[in-house]
Amino acid sequence: MTTVPYASPASSSGAPYATARQPYDAILLAGFGGPEGQDDVIPFLRNVTRGRGIPDERLEEVAHHYRHFGGISPINAQNRELKAAIEAELAARGIDLPVYWGNRNWDPYLDDAVRAAAEAGDTRLLALATSAYSSFSSCRQYREDFARVLEETELAGTVTIDKIRQFFDHPGFVDSFVASIVRALAEFAVDGAENPRVLFTTHSIPTADAQRSGPRDRDFGPGGAYEAQHLAVAAEVMRRVAARDDRFADVAWELVYQSRSGPASQPWLEPDICDRIAELPAEGVGAIAISPIGFVSDHMEVKWDLDTEALDAAAEHGIRAVRTATPGTDPLFVAGIVDLIEERIAAVAPEERPAATRLGPWFDVCRPGCCENVRAGFKPAAAGVAP
Repeated sequence: MTTVPYASPASSSGAPYATARQPYDAILLAGFGGPEGQDDVIPFLRNVTRGRGIPDERLEEVAHHYRHFGGISPINAQNRELKAAIEAELAARGIDLPVYWGNRNWDPYLDDAVRAAAEAGDTRLLALATSAYSSFSSCRQYREDFARVLEETELAGTVTIDKIRQFFDHPGFVDSFVASIVRALAEFAVDGAENPRVLFTTHSIPTADAQRSGPRDRDFGPGGAYEAQHLAVAAEVMRRVAARDDRFADVAWELVYQSRSGPASQPWLEPDICDRIAELPAEGVGAIAISPIGFVSDHMEVKWDLDTEALDAAAEHGIRAVRTATPGTDPLFVAGIVDLIEERIAAVAPEERPAATRLGPWFDVCRPGCCENVRAGFKPAAAGVAP
């Protein structure tokens, strides 16, 4: 593990990290949300695509993923479990902070969670978004929603929302992927699978959004901070896999993408996982471990796009495939989340914060323009006002 401070200029207010002790009244678990029955599916998808003018008949093309599972996304149940696990870990450490849970796109909504907190007298909230990386959809959009909620509930000036730093390379997140990859590769070794490979996968995003991910004053390469963070995490996971079992020191790996939803005319990050699987037999690959490092839990993009489409593609091309675990409520991950809460409460100095890659530890306060979606126009964002 390395603990390398993030080397960038300070935020517009002069402090990329919190620098004084900041008491909080409660934790706000901010999720994406998902339908919990067939009647919820189209209204949920309308919420997700609000402002884009997409007709219901087009939404129904996506709805079949949910309808295949009875109209129920697993994400809400998983967030209930994560909330309970965080509460238990907080209690075990003697940290007396309630946890409120709200979603961007479905009940329970963020608006209701913030109102409930305010009614209970909990007005300084520390938010945890269930996305580990930097991009518009995985970070800034949550911050914009926090600002919107404070405005629409008329609680701006009464309630404040700060946000836990992006945790893509926190050791608790990174370590949660290692054991299941080792198990998959060990099974391949026992079975004599030829030339195994690890495919690390994450949600594709528009190339323009990727390029604008992260602060504007640092060059992360053509895929911005979003791609750079994933590549750094994948490399560190494989280093730890090899340290766990040196038989796998030379196993090849690569980063692929999934779940693109934009028009064909719009460039998105590539290669697509299923397209890449189709190419692997020609490279002599006989088995793949699919590791969803872009995701926190087994939600629909994992259950459908990986467990259904990607595994079907592997079978079609004669490749043995195993999808490895997401963090979920792995004790390593949950402990890491509470470590992040504790470091923010105590305003731990940057050089003392854990980070598994040289890109981190990420900063508390987002820089101006960080991860902004220029297509949607400027929107105010909350969470992360330096003291």
